[in-house]
Amino acid sequence: MKALQIAASGMAAQQMRVDVISNNLANMSTTGYNARRADFADLAYEQIARPGAITATDGTVLPTGIQLGMGVKPAAVSVVLAQGAPAQTGGDLDVMIDGRGYLEVTLPSGIAGYTRDGALHRSPDGLIVTAEGYQVAPGITIPVDARSVAINANGEVYASFADQVDPQLLGQLTLATFVNEKGLEATGSNLFLETPASGAPITGTPGLDGLGRVRQGYLEESTVDAVKEVTELIKAQRGYEMNAKVITAADQMLSATTSLR
Repeated sequence: MKALQIAASGMAAQQMRVDVISNNLANMSTTGYNARRADFADLAYEQIARPGAITATDGTVLPTGIQLGMGVKPAAVSVVLAQGAPAQTGGDLDVMIDGRGYLEVTLPSGIAGYTRDGALHRSPDGLIVTAEGYQVAPGITIPVDARSVAINANGEVYASFADQVDPQLLGQLTLATFVNEKGLEATGSNLFLETPASGAPITGTPGLDGLGRVRQGYLEESTVDAVKEVTELIKAQRGYEMNAKVITAADQMLSATTSLR
């Protein structure tokens, strides 16, 4: 009885859906997090009688045929790209990307990583780094005697000093974007890596060529909608229970068959 295998695939699909929802809810307070969505596709069909086939009895054409589905399979877990709400922090190194783009960071392996988490900090050497200590491109150093730091919408970083009237330009943050942002590989710690699916990074100046602008003193909140996720969780739970009932019903039918004398 194929119903057992079909229902089992449905239970596995709903379990994966719950896993995705639970990860979204766990990251509802994560800076710059975009909610994920589980996508599914039906499995291959058993073609008992193909649509359009000619019957052997009178030569007529079957209008629909008989196609029995074999269940469901995971197709993708895609990122729902959206702009998170701004949360004002007042931090001089807290920046939000208002629009498209990612900050580029240098990982310990030497390769480039990308993030929308703008909770930046100053390393012991004065470099602007992420919360994990990764250097933010292009590598801007804030002098020890800097009294304050200002970052404008174009990503230019200025430092004010006690003995100077005008602020000093230290450097300019750059942003990177991709042709297919959903193709980036999530590695944790709010970081992404380039993949063949995402395409090569396109680096530019904030506010130009379709890139977002930088807002100092703000952080981007998570895009997770708690009410929507709980609703999806209930639907997944009901789907899991219905597939479990199918397995119970199929088992009872098989028991009835084996008990025939």
